[in-house]
Amino acid sequence: MPLSLAQSYAWNLARTMMACIVIFKINEQIFGVAEAREYDGDPLSIVREYDPWEIM
Repeated sequence: MPLSLAQSYAWNLARTMMACIVIFKINEQIFGVAEAREYDGDPLSIVREYDPWEIM
């Protein structure tokens, strides 16, 4: 998914689930979203982390 959609989706998930969500880069134009504790990929591919406790 594009970055703008991933950011919107990640923010919404973080606020709804009250869990840390990360956006990670799959390739130049594709990004993924996952719960931080479930993400086991390369830490260098993480673009942004949404922590609902810091957003509030």
